[in-house]
Amino acid sequence: MQKTSKSEGKYYNSLPPISKAYGTLCFFTTVLVQLQILDPGLLYFSYPYVFKSFQIWRLFTSFFFLGKFSINFGIRLLMIARYGVQLEKGSFEKRTADFLWMMIFGATSLLVLSAIPYLETYLLGIPMVSMLLYVWSREYPNSQISMYGLVQLRSFYLPWAMLGLDVIFGSPILPGLLGIMVGHLYYFFTVLYPLASGKNYLKTPMWVHKIVARFRLGVQANSPVRPANTGPTAFRGRGYRLNQ
Repeated sequence: MQKTSKSEGKYYNSLPPISKAYGTLCFFTTVLVQLQILDPGLLYFSYPYVFKSFQIWRLFTSFFFLGKFSINFGIRLLMIARYGVQLEKGSFEKRTADFLWMMIFGATSLLVLSAIPYLETYLLGIPMVSMLLYVWSREYPNSQISMYGLVQLRSFYLPWAMLGLDVIFGSPILPGLLGIMVGHLYYFFTVLYPLASGKNYLKTPMWVHKIVARFRLGVQANSPVRPANTGPTAFRGRGYRLNQ
C-alpha cells in the first residue's frame, strides 16, 4: 500500500503544471459538490448573475465543474489526464506560456460564445475538455485509438466520435460542439494560418509569459522575461528554469 501511494505521488508530481492544476481543480470541485459542501448552483455561468449581481467568480468556476460523479465525469477527467498531459508534455514541451495562453484563449472564446442566443452553455468545463481533445487530435492525427476495446480509429476523428457518443447516451451535443469550434479556431490561428501566411495573430502575450515566470509554473524556451525570485508555489511542476 505504501509503495502504491509513493508511486501515485511520484506520478502526480511528474505531471506538467497547467494540466495538473486544471485536473486537480476539476476533481476537487466535484468532490466538494458530491459532499454537499459546495452548491453547484453557485458554479454555473450566467451573464445576469455576473454583471447584475457581481458574482464574478462564475467566470472561473463554470470551467471546473464536470458534473457529479459518473461515467461521463470519469471520462472527462481521464481526457485531461491523458490528452491534456500528452499535449503539454509533447507538442507544448518547454512552451508552458503557450499552453496557458491556449487555455485562456479557449476560456475567453467560450464565454463570448455563451453570450450568443441558442449557444448559451452554463457549465463550460466539458467544452474546455473537448477543446483540449480537439487540439490534441490535430497535433497527433495519425495515432490509433481504441474506444472501449471495440472500435479502432485514427485520433483525428476522436473528438467527433466522442460527440457521437454524447448523442447516443443522451447528453447535450452543444457543449462538445462548442469545444470543437473553439479548438479549431485556436489551431487555425496558431498553426494553419501562420503556415499559409507567415503571420501569427494569436501570439502569446507578454503578460502570460510574466505569469509563468512569476509563479514558476514551468519552462518556456526563449522566454522574453526572467523568472521572479519567489518561494515555493502550488503546481510548480518539476522546477525547470527558464532559458536565459
